[in-house]
Amino acid sequence: MKKRILIVSAKYYEDIYKTLLTTTIDRLSEDKQCTYATLSVPGVFEIPYLISMNIEKYDACVALGCVIKGETPHFEFISQATTNAILQLSIDHKKPIGNGIITCLNKKQAVIRALKKGKEAASAALTLYDLAMFNK
Repeated sequence: MKKRILIVSAKYYEDIYKTLLTTTIDRLSEDKQCTYATLSVPGVFEIPYLISMNIEKYDACVALGCVIKGETPHFEFISQATTNAILQLSIDHKKPIGNGIITCLNKKQAVIRALKKGKEAASAALTLYDLAMFNK
């Protein structure tokens, strides 16, 4: 049976979005038992909502986005709220959600981290899914 993976990505930083999405799709494409769908949202705060509306249709999800620290506490609020919501969705629905949301101090850091983070988040989701199926 094919693994159905949902990728939900924030487009706020378009160049980061494209890199994260490309590396995630590259990783998922390595698994011949995997199919995926992509949905996008304006920013990372909207990712948990879209996952919650679709989580029952998929075996696992990957959340992608970027939050860069500015001069206000907005960075901390958005990062923490999004991380907590994603974790809670994963636990409540007993489905893996790979967290590929980058939190950085500046754009230069984000560009560098985007090269690996999508692949890492996809790998985490696939690994957890495989472990769950093995333990059933």
